[in-house]
Amino acid sequence: MQKLLALLGAKSKEEFLALLAQFIKFGLVGVSNTAVSMAVYYIFLWIDPGLYMVGSILGTILSIANAFFWNDKFVFTGNAKRLGKTYVSYGGTSILSNVLLWIEVTFFGVSKTIAPIVNLLVTIPLNFIINKLWTFKEI
Repeated sequence: MQKLLALLGAKSKEEFLALLAQFIKFGLVGVSNTAVSMAVYYIFLWIDPGLYMVGSILGTILSIANAFFWNDKFVFTGNAKRLGKTYVSYGGTSILSNVLLWIEVTFFGVSKTIAPIVNLLVTIPLNFIINKLWTFKEI
């Protein structure tokens, strides 16, 4: 854990508190990302339950744009040129989330309503680490 904290830039108590504040901001942005993604997903689920993967993918695309805007302005403050990296980082974890969604629904009978929420337990911490260490890495 010490090595991960040091890698994330928290070598002192003050740096840890700054990292914690940054993670909390990231979480707040994540709430808005989740709202965008879930709204699109549940609208498609309402239209036709068979379109759950279409809703998930479209919700992901729109929530990544939302994530980039707010992370760039509010969390990591950086450089608008990082949009491509944002789509790669969130896109990778979104692919993971969609694969998990399909497996959970198809093989384990998990509710289409609940499965995307469970997947957040994996994707939120993973997205923070990828965004901190790569997408918005301070040069």
